[in-house]
Amino acid sequence: MTDFPIQNLPFGVFSRDGEAHLATAINDSVVDLHACAHEGLIDEPALLEPTLNALMAKGRIATRAVRTRVTELIKSGEAGRHFVPMGDAEMLLPVRIGDYTDFYASIHHATNVGSMFRPDNPLLPNYKWLPIGYHGRASSIVVSGTPVRRPCGQTIDAAPPPSFGPSKRLDYEMEVGMFIGRGNALGEPIAVRDALDHVFGLCLVNDWSARDIQTWEYQPLGPFLAKNFATSISPWIITLDALEPYRVHAERHDPEPLPYLCDEAAFDITVEVWLRTARMTEPVRLSKGNFRDMYWTVAQLVAHHTSNGCNLQPGDLLASGTVSGPAKENRGCLLELT
Repeated sequence: MTDFPIQNLPFGVFSRDGEAHLATAINDSVVDLHACAHEGLIDEPALLEPTLNALMAKGRIATRAVRTRVTELIKSGEAGRHFVPMGDAEMLLPVRIGDYTDFYASIHHATNVGSMFRPDNPLLPNYKWLPIGYHGRASSIVVSGTPVRRPCGQTIDAAPPPSFGPSKRLDYEMEVGMFIGRGNALGEPIAVRDALDHVFGLCLVNDWSARDIQTWEYQPLGPFLAKNFATSISPWIITLDALEPYRVHAERHDPEPLPYLCDEAAFDITVEVWLRTARMTEPVRLSKGNFRDMYWTVAQLVAHHTSNGCNLQPGDLLASGTVSGPAKENRGCLLELT
C-alpha cells in the first residue's frame, strides 16, 4: 500500500541537475513532468516553469488534463524513463507563495484552548458566525524536512518584567493547507458555490508555535513572533480531483450560517502526528484526527476570505488551523494534549 497510487498523482517540485523540475509521484517514484513536457509527451508549457504557480493559474480543467495525460503515460510505460527513485529526490518548496492566511476552523480546538483561559465561556460570540483567521508570514514557509531553529523572544513568568531568550514551550499544530489556483479580481468576491473551483489542492501544514512567546504578545492583535519564524508544509499537493472520493457532507451548523457561507462539502481525511526523538528507536503516535471534524469547510474559508473583495492569487496558501476532534486522541497540538 502506498500514499501515492495512480489515482492520486499529486504535484510537487524537485531538484534535478541543479534545476527545479515540476513532478508528480507514483508509488515510490517521482515522475519528472518537466522532462515529459520538454520531450513533447505532455502539451502543457506551464510544466516547464520552476514552480506550480503558472499551472495553478490555469484552473482545475488544465490540471485535470495534465493528470489524465500522466495516467496514460504511466499505464503505457512511456513515462518510465522519467522516473526517479523518491529516496533520491530532493524536494523543494513547490509554490511561490505570495500570501498566507491561517484560520481557526476547528470548534474542538477553539473550545479546548478557550476553556484554558475562559472556563465558563470558551467560545467567543463570533465563532459560530464567521471563520476566524489572521495573516501569517509567507517568507518563512519552508518545505517539510527543512531544519527549524528554536526562536527567541520575550516571555514572562508570573508578572513583568519579561525576559528575552529561546522559547521553552515550542509546539506544533497539525493543519491542512489549501492552495489557491485561479484567483479573483480585487473587489470581486468568490461565491461559496464556486469556491472549490478556485482551490488547486491540499497539503499538510505544521504551524510551529512558540507558546510562551505567544502568551505574552498575542493581546490585543493576535499571534506575531510566536508563529512567523517558520511554517512547514508537505512537498506534495493533492488535487481536489484526487480527493473527490473522500468528499462527504459536512455536519449542519447551529445556528445556520449566513447565506453567503452555506456549504455542505467536507473531506474525510485522516491526519496523524508522530514523534521520534534522537533517543527513540520507534516513533510514537501523539494524535489522530480527521479533517471532516472541522467546523468551517474549505469552501467557506475561501468564500469568507474574499467576501469583502479581497483578491486571492495563484499560489496563496490558506491553512485550516489545528485539526482537532472530540476525543483526547484527536487533539492536534501539545497545548491541547498537555
